[in-house]
Amino acid sequence: MRTNLGQLSVAVIHDWLNGMRGGEQVLDAILELFPQAELFTLFHEPGRLNNRIESRPIHVSFLNKIPFSRRYYKYLLPCFPLAIESFDLSSFDVIISSSHCVAKGVIPSPSSLHICYCHTPMRYAWDKRKDYFRSFLAQTLTAPFLHYLRMWDTISSSRVDYFISNSKWVQSRIQKYYRRHSHVIYPFVNRRYFQTHNPSRKDYYLVVSALVPYKKISLAVEACEKLGKKLLIVGTGPEESQLRKKVRSHTEFLGKVSWEELQ
Repeated sequence: MRTNLGQLSVAVIHDWLNGMRGGEQVLDAILELFPQAELFTLFHEPGRLNNRIESRPIHVSFLNKIPFSRRYYKYLLPCFPLAIESFDLSSFDVIISSSHCVAKGVIPSPSSLHICYCHTPMRYAWDKRKDYFRSFLAQTLTAPFLHYLRMWDTISSSRVDYFISNSKWVQSRIQKYYRRHSHVIYPFVNRRYFQTHNPSRKDYYLVVSALVPYKKISLAVEACEKLGKKLLIVGTGPEESQLRKKVRSHTEFLGKVSWEELQ
């Protein structure tokens, strides 16, 4: 018997909601498919997302009530597994987690179906930890917790019935760290963002990205500075101060811009 998806109770889990980046664009597409879904997240900063996301019933974790938590949420990483497991999802038929951190670690009921759209297994817990914790002191202090986090990450992957990966690279990471098969469904591309009324080329290179270690924006900065090519960088993030130290005269930081300005 075929089930009407509109009759199912659906919970969508996303790690945190404090801006419209790539993961949130995918979340928006998931919510478009399931208009009846309720949304669960560790942290929510109202007004930072689009109308489709903001208009949903949004359930936040107890961490969201901690003063200044939405600004300094990354320092609460040791509490993330406990917080994501605190959600009561026993009344939902389908659970869809949009996960790059701990969202896939929710505890489903025995009768529910849990599908995880995995953007990546946690980089800072696995192969990219030295990019995030660079000093010897930081690596030493975080080592015991990261050891626990890797065990929790592996164990909690068994709570997922079906994994979806966003690329073949992420598919290989899921296989490596979770020993789970996944199906690749590439994120959509919104073609209207690439349409322009002025097709003439400009004499510069453009980077649009969150300024975080694994994006390797420093390679673009170093290359353009060495070649004497103009580089415009759109985006913000914790790596900005380090990137600015590499700049001499050919790189310009634009911060956040609107879609119209980006076009």
